[in-house]
Amino acid sequence: MEELIPIFVIPSILFLTVVAPIWIVNYYRHKQRTAGSLTATERDELDDLAAAAETMRERIEVLESILDAETPSWRQRAER
Repeated sequence: MEELIPIFVIPSILFLTVVAPIWIVNYYRHKQRTAGSLTATERDELDDLAAAAETMRERIEVLESILDAETPSWRQRAER
C-alpha cells in the first residue's frame, strides 16, 4: 500500500501544477474569443431588429409631422 501512494500522488501534483492551470487559461481565453463574435443567426436577427427600428423611426417622424400640422402645441403638452 505504501508503494501506491507515490504512484498516485506525484502524477496528481504534476497535473494540478502544470496541466490544470494551462487548461484553465486556454479554456477562458477561448471562451473570451468566442463570446465577442455573433453567429450567423444572431447577425440576421440583429439586422432584422435594426431594420424594424429604422421603420419605427420613420413612422414616428411621420406621426410627429402630422401632429405638428394638426396641433402645433402638442409638444408643450407632452413635456408636462
